[in-house]
Amino acid sequence: MKNFIKHIILLQIFTLSLFAQSNGIIAGNIVDKTTKQPLIGVNLIVVGTTIGAASDIDGNFRIENLSPGTYSLTASYIGYTESSKSDIVVSSARPKQVKFELAESTINIEGVTVTAGYYNQIITEPLSVTSFSNEEIRRTPGGFEDVVRALSVIPGVAKQSGGRNDLVVRGGAPSENLYLVDGFVVPNINHFATQGATGGTNSYIDLDFIDKSTFSTGGFSVKYGDKLSSVLGVDLREGRKDRIGGKALISASQFGFNIEGPITANDDFIFSVRRSYLDFLFNAFGFSFVPQYYDMLFKYNYRIDNSNKLSVLFVGVLDDINFNNNTMEDQVDNARILASSQKQYTLGVSYRHLMKKGFFNVRFGRNYIAYDSFQKDSLLNPIFLNNSKEATNDLTADLVLKVGKSSEINVGAGYSLIRSKNEILFTNDFETSFGDTLLLRYVNNDNYFHKANAFFLYNTTLFDRFVINAGLRGEYFNPLNTKFTVSPRASFKYVASSVVSLNFSAGIYRQSPSYIWLVYPGNDKLEPIRVEQYIFGADHLFTPSTRFKLELFYKNYNKYAASELRDYLVLANSGSGFGGAEDNYSSFGLEELSSSGTGFSRGIEISVQQKASDIQVYGIVSLTYSETRFKAIDNVDRVGQYNQNWILNLSGGYLLGSDWIFSAKFRFASGFPYTPIYQNGTQLVSEYLAEQLPVSHSLDVRVDKIWDFGGVTLITYIDIQNVYNRKNLNGYRWDYNENKVVGQEEFGILPSIGISIEF
Repeated sequence: MKNFIKHIILLQIFTLSLFAQSNGIIAGNIVDKTTKQPLIGVNLIVVGTTIGAASDIDGNFRIENLSPGTYSLTASYIGYTESSKSDIVVSSARPKQVKFELAESTINIEGVTVTAGYYNQIITEPLSVTSFSNEEIRRTPGGFEDVVRALSVIPGVAKQSGGRNDLVVRGGAPSENLYLVDGFVVPNINHFATQGATGGTNSYIDLDFIDKSTFSTGGFSVKYGDKLSSVLGVDLREGRKDRIGGKALISASQFGFNIEGPITANDDFIFSVRRSYLDFLFNAFGFSFVPQYYDMLFKYNYRIDNSNKLSVLFVGVLDDINFNNNTMEDQVDNARILASSQKQYTLGVSYRHLMKKGFFNVRFGRNYIAYDSFQKDSLLNPIFLNNSKEATNDLTADLVLKVGKSSEINVGAGYSLIRSKNEILFTNDFETSFGDTLLLRYVNNDNYFHKANAFFLYNTTLFDRFVINAGLRGEYFNPLNTKFTVSPRASFKYVASSVVSLNFSAGIYRQSPSYIWLVYPGNDKLEPIRVEQYIFGADHLFTPSTRFKLELFYKNYNKYAASELRDYLVLANSGSGFGGAEDNYSSFGLEELSSSGTGFSRGIEISVQQKASDIQVYGIVSLTYSETRFKAIDNVDRVGQYNQNWILNLSGGYLLGSDWIFSAKFRFASGFPYTPIYQNGTQLVSEYLAEQLPVSHSLDVRVDKIWDFGGVTLITYIDIQNVYNRKNLNGYRWDYNENKVVGQEEFGILPSIGISIEF
């Protein structure tokens, strides 16, 4: 009895200590945006309070004794543009890290103070750029806490099916997007990646370690190349500096844990490992196909001294699909699916050196991905086998140098050694649904390619109101006949007032053919795809936290790879989904290709965005109208595969107190084009992309609840996708079980929950 009472008393003491509230901390660093040198004496104020701090000799600051909750922070410094950050979630589990990069004031309007507000624009990227914080991504309804899915509310991004996150930006194919993780080029950051494109099912970058993401939907500068439509930059944060801590989580599709902290006073690390549990669910519900995946992320930072820093990054991924062929019906269903088990990793080492007037980076990165793909018929006989490996070794260097108060130059160069090894087999002549027969039966090659690039970018401010960026980019790819190309680009920004600016950009963008397209003998005659882009935009800040944007864009495509065998097919109309027989293997390019495809995409985008600040409401409303058309070798003008004329997005939420968040997302979009299907799945070239799917729309809602205990934070959420159970159609297919055409419906209502514990 005495032992029982003793245990009860100890349990009560533990419970009281667990639920005791502890105060939170905001800690961070402030540097010059161009030189990355620390700024001393910067004033920081927590918005809506009198609480603040100032940065020390190393640019560091620390604000203590904050109650758990969500805050905004403003940094101001004489001679620099004032900047603010929202969605700073403070808990007792760990200090919240915040980094400011302040830009020197170069815009001078008499009697007016120009501030960046909550929209800290990149001076060399004045158009089509949207930034999201970790917290904005995390609480996006229906986003599965996935950085790529969170981009779906941005103007110009087409609405994809619920099971995919293929990025279709301003009419461009899913192969036209560039991914950067901490400055390292990553071919694809998704599980179950589509070979030769950039889509998949969900991102494998652990959201808990993302500091911010920056997404450009066009008009990006010469710093970025070999892609046509967009650039997604993901910046990972550093590990906590006070002690070792971690987090355990279970979400809509996966579970895992992470750990982070200091090793010595000069270095720190972050580490996470996750596993999907979809295989348990799919097996339990009797699904015929069963996917599963693992991913791991590790980053190490070592501060050699105040001017030198070394970082190491590793991300590893294992994806696998298994089949339950228990019945003939299962076998017929699985015959539709191109199964792809994949192994991939990214390893990167970067070194940064700060100078008085700038800095330079040197990076070595290696990307490796192995595709083990197959497709079988309903009798389990192989149709298609693909064993491909792509390995890329990159060495890059870039320099940013301030050459005056209002001018800077950015120069860089890079070299890549690529190995593309492919063994591909069609067991029989494959006849497409249009009656064409693919001529490739077997190929086994092992190729080494060389790529190189160099760029020069100059930025300056004239007459206190005009910001000009101009640059040249040269790119080299050795297997092509046209090995070297030069792409000029320029952008202009006119600051009309403290709250209004006008922007314009024009430039040439090029992209090398996907490595898988070069497998077919003779396709080295292809040329880099070329796009001329023109963008006009206007920004208006109603308040520091509310921004209106208008942009008009025009993209003129030339030299797109087109099929000589299928004279109606241009590969700009391929790359989404999982590919395979139902897509006639069109995205693989396993046939004779020529650079004969042409097309255009044009449109207008309007958006209003509200950041959470002193008003605890946030969100974005965007409307896009666009048109995309392409011509293949037959020179017939057709609508593009990813043409979606109207897209309307409404996404936002409300922060109630310090621990409740209510959010919702509504999306409406015109239907994609499709080709009608007839008996036994046949289709007619005369009707290629001639029909249009019905409009699609859905509503997702989410509720987050945060409990803060002494040193431990518990985050829970309920996320309900497609609340009113709309069965959107994303295509049609021939059902060999029922011997008829059936619609492919997206998921109906889909509830999920998530729990994470941070300590």
